[in-house]
Amino acid sequence: MLWVKSLHIVFMVTWFAGLFYLPRVFVYHALAEDAVSQERFKVMERKLFWGIMTPGALLTIAFGLWLWLGYGISGAWLHAKLALVVVLVAYHAWCGKLMLDFRAGRNARSDVWFRWFNEFPVVVLVASVILVVVKPI
Repeated sequence: MLWVKSLHIVFMVTWFAGLFYLPRVFVYHALAEDAVSQERFKVMERKLFWGIMTPGALLTIAFGLWLWLGYGISGAWLHAKLALVVVLVAYHAWCGKLMLDFRAGRNARSDVWFRWFNEFPVVVLVASVILVVVKPI
């Protein structure tokens, strides 16, 4: 199970790397005015979302389920962490919608909005790590 836990952590780090970086790319995309830059950001967003974030998310969840089968679900801390995972999946899906909006030329949000949007996964990461390590509830 230690291998499974290790892989769960590795893919969680991969997923979060994408969740931290994609909204930052959105900031720069929202500021881009020339067509060449806008097309470059569309490619970057697509590759990051489908090539790094989504596989990282799926493998994080798969190895997390494997851990659940091995250890079971016990403790309020784990229920809280699972709720945060659901919230993170929703954030991931929202990032996908924002990416599609950029691709279709429908972005209506400013770079400042994306700067704030970019901070949300930090809060989820901090809360998740505290729940897993400290188990306060």
